[in-house]
Amino acid sequence: MPNSASPLREEQRLFPLAPDQLGAAHSWFEHGERSPRKPRLASSVVLVRDGAAGTETYLGYRSGSSPLGTVAFPGGSVDDADGEPVTWFGPSPAKWAETMGINDLRVAQGHVVAAIRELFEETGVLLAGPDESSLPESTSGADWMRTREAVAGQEKSFAEALSRRGLGVRTDLLKPLSNWLSPDFAHRRFDTRYFAAAQPANQRPSLLESKGVWAAWLSAQELMAGRETTALGDLVDQPDTRGLTFSEVTSPAVEIIVEKIASARGCIAYLSHKRPQRIYHPELVLVDGVPMLQVVASAAAEGGAVQRGR
Repeated sequence: MPNSASPLREEQRLFPLAPDQLGAAHSWFEHGERSPRKPRLASSVVLVRDGAAGTETYLGYRSGSSPLGTVAFPGGSVDDADGEPVTWFGPSPAKWAETMGINDLRVAQGHVVAAIRELFEETGVLLAGPDESSLPESTSGADWMRTREAVAGQEKSFAEALSRRGLGVRTDLLKPLSNWLSPDFAHRRFDTRYFAAAQPANQRPSLLESKGVWAAWLSAQELMAGRETTALGDLVDQPDTRGLTFSEVTSPAVEIIVEKIASARGCIAYLSHKRPQRIYHPELVLVDGVPMLQVVASAAAEGGAVQRGR
């Protein structure tokens, strides 16, 4: 195992395809490569906190063959409304565009607002406040759940929901992680920006009543220790997770991010780690006749000792 002073080398790593992707993968090989479908913009938030068994992250079950993974971080598509005016605290859209390497300020804003909105919809954790240094003390209760349902059901825009409570998005609480493009063969493709955030002290995540199935705080180190087992899939206990390994119920993005969380010496070290903004674009390859995803990645530690990956 290399130590933290060793030079970090990137390697081509292989990941299994989700069972529902196999048909599209075989078709891609059998009928020849075609022009990939245009990806939809999406954002996802890696929520982290310190726990007794190391740094923890919040994962949830996503039904409907989500490109983010069957078990994944909170997230979803960027909506047109995410680019509309909203009260804003923290780095400006222009600063975010520069940080993420995006030329269009509206697109950059859309990714940031979508990340905060999706996190709120799916977990109730709200990275917004009345000023640049405050957050709501609590986002639990029936009134907050009604607001979450209204935003998730597009009965009310996120900007409207914030305005009615005198709140603005706290973009300073988000840390950019990476950019993942769905493989070219996929029928549903996403251009996803991953962000990280610490759990606010007085807020606790909860499932959205109308859609939530399962979610939990899990130790990143324990997830990595049991990645070759079916522990996570069995814990989620859904028809498309039981008996499947960590790699089979998540996605390469989730697995690589969880690896890096596990390697960090705590939540603060993970969030404060300076990382280049890189694009990951998994490639479909055949390995002994089996379609797999190939990703170029390193086992870089993030604020801690390097842990050996797969």
